[in-house]
Amino acid sequence: MGTSGEAVVVIGGGAISPPTGDHALVIAADGGYDVARAAGLEPSVIVGDLDSLSEAGLQWAQLHQVDIRRHPTDKDQTDTALAIEHAIALGADSLLLCGPDRTDRIDHLLGAVIALGAPVLAAMEHVSARLGSTVVHVLHPGHSVTLDLPVGAVFSVLALHGVSTGVQVVGARWSLTDATLPASETRGISNSSTGRPVTIAVSAGVLTVIVPAVAG
Repeated sequence: MGTSGEAVVVIGGGAISPPTGDHALVIAADGGYDVARAAGLEPSVIVGDLDSLSEAGLQWAQLHQVDIRRHPTDKDQTDTALAIEHAIALGADSLLLCGPDRTDRIDHLLGAVIALGAPVLAAMEHVSARLGSTVVHVLHPGHSVTLDLPVGAVFSVLALHGVSTGVQVVGARWSLTDATLPASETRGISNSSTGRPVTIAVSAGVLTVIVPAVAG
C-alpha cells in the first residue's frame, strides 16, 4: 500500500533528537528500532539483517506485529540504504533520516549521508537528516532550501557526492552565483547568516547543506 508524505528513517548508533509533527511513515534500519522506541517513536517497519537489533526489541516488534523485512548479513547495501529504498517503494514523497551526531562508527554515519544522495531520491520534494541536533539538507539537481537562521548562525555547503554546478547561495555573508563546487573543495564551509532568509540551490549534482547545532 502506498504512503504519501514524509517518511522518517531511524538509524542506530546512539540516541537521536526525535522529529516533531506528524509523519506518514516511520521505518527503523535494524537497531534503529531500539533507538526510535527510546525516543518515543513507534516504527511500523524494520529493515535490515537484524544484527544490531536487541532481542527485547525483536520480541516487542513481533508481539506488536511490526512489519519486519529481514535481509541477509552478506549484502552489498547497508541497512540504512535498504530502509531508504523501502520508503521509496511505499511512495513517500519526502525523507527525513534521524541518527546520532556522535558514534564510534563514523563509516556508517558517512554512509548514511552518502545514501541520501542516491539518484532514486531525486524526485522527492525534500531529503534531509537530523544527526543529533545538526540538520542536514541534501539537495538533488534543481532543488533548493531556504533557511531562517539568526544573525551569525553558521552553515556549510559541500559537494560530498561529486561536483555540483549552478550553486546559488543568497542572503548569506558570502554569496555564490552559478558556482561550481568540486568534491575536494572546502570553500563552502563556515558561511554565516546575515539575518535574512538564506536560499541555497543547485542546478546539477548533489549539494549537502549542513546546519550545526549551534545555529539553533
